[in-house]
Amino acid sequence: MLYPNAGAWRDAPEKRIMLFAMSGLGKTYVSNMLREAGTWFHYSVDYRIGTRYMGEHIADNFKREAMRVPLLRELLLSDSVFIQSNITFENLAPLSTYLGKPGNPELGGVPFKEYMRRQALHRQAEISAMLDTRHFIARSKTLYDYGNFVCDCSGSICEVVNPDDPNDPVLNALSEDLLMVWIKGDEDHADELARRFDRDPKPMYYQPAFLESKWAEYLNQNGVEENEVDPDAFVRWTYAEALAHRQPRYAAMAQNWGITLAADDVAAVRSAEDIIALISQALEAHSANT
Repeated sequence: MLYPNAGAWRDAPEKRIMLFAMSGLGKTYVSNMLREAGTWFHYSVDYRIGTRYMGEHIADNFKREAMRVPLLRELLLSDSVFIQSNITFENLAPLSTYLGKPGNPELGGVPFKEYMRRQALHRQAEISAMLDTRHFIARSKTLYDYGNFVCDCSGSICEVVNPDDPNDPVLNALSEDLLMVWIKGDEDHADELARRFDRDPKPMYYQPAFLESKWAEYLNQNGVEENEVDPDAFVRWTYAEALAHRQPRYAAMAQNWGITLAADDVAAVRSAEDIIALISQALEAHSANT
């Protein structure tokens, strides 16, 4: 690891970490806290995906919808209006909206084949955005004189890497520049995440094999055709399955490539100093167990 023990971490003049976990367990909370301390650069992978790599696809999707409205169609064709997403660190809705949900088009669904095409675009975008981290580490130093750096990962990072492969290209690149930190939730957190998702089901990225398997299983269990699927019902059902699918992958990332923080401990931090101390404790525990 970049910081092999607590002493190396505490003494490092420049601290660089990567936070990974399911969305809703504190990655962005900690990242914002560190940024607001004034000495940390915050790199949001999801923001990078939605701007650099998926921005054109997102805008084109908006334009496609606008072209169905005669007035907007006329204005677009005459270059009288400009359509672009307003994605931010806190509002990633344009990216989620583009990913979409498969199923009945009358309920806002997209054909499964199109859905998988968008998923594939997201996969490549996420890998590219992760590999851009080194560029942003250098950029944050040379442009803004930030020595400390936090990479706020997408919740789906575990879907695009193989944590059990010591030669995984993405994890190898990241481990050279960052300390990987898993924010681990327990069963209560999983239940709360599921309840939150049930209230507001949002599109997500999944591994192709997992998604195709769950799609076929859902169609069979419910006795429906593709265009009869309620998109929200499908993504709600799939999310619960994804929680169980992702947990061992996150655990393997932490075991083979980094350290673990408990989500409850992370929720209790109130300053950059608190998170630095929490990571120091985790590194001490890691050293004692290796």
